[in-house]
Amino acid sequence: MIASDVVHIYEMLTAAGVPIWIDGGWCVDALLGEQTRAHSDLDIAIEQKHVLKLRELLAAQGYQETKLEQARPWNFVLADAQAHEMDVHVIILDDRGNGIYGPPANGEMYPAAALTGTGVINRQAVRCISPEWMVKFHSGYALKEKDFRDVSALCAKFAIALPQEYERFRTS
Repeated sequence: MIASDVVHIYEMLTAAGVPIWIDGGWCVDALLGEQTRAHSDLDIAIEQKHVLKLRELLAAQGYQETKLEQARPWNFVLADAQAHEMDVHVIILDDRGNGIYGPPANGEMYPAAALTGTGVINRQAVRCISPEWMVKFHSGYALKEKDFRDVSALCAKFAIALPQEYERFRTS
């Protein structure tokens, strides 16, 4: 997925009244204001009330659901014939503005403060996850070198302390 593809999707959805937040690797690059690496997909967060319209708009662009064995109502992947993939994270905003992700009993969410980021992709301003929360979301799983590069760049640009679990990358 290249920058022009991301901007096209973002502009198309926004024009149709389907707001999204850019997440994942493209969010890191949007926050940094430049593309720092290749991306195999586009991660987005979207309110549940907009999912049907998202599916309709992307179906018209040739996207269909894939990776069905992993699909859940709150997380699924759409892809087109050119192997462009979108990893869709469905949230429901509560009365505090938190994006509840999945069954409430799971306790997973995008805190309201996470949904306040803004970034730039190919000179297009985009809504995205805030830098502080992108750093926090990059933890609790098997970390890779690309995670260290992403988190280090965000920490440097936004004066965020590097999480302890990334210290091992500094010495390797």
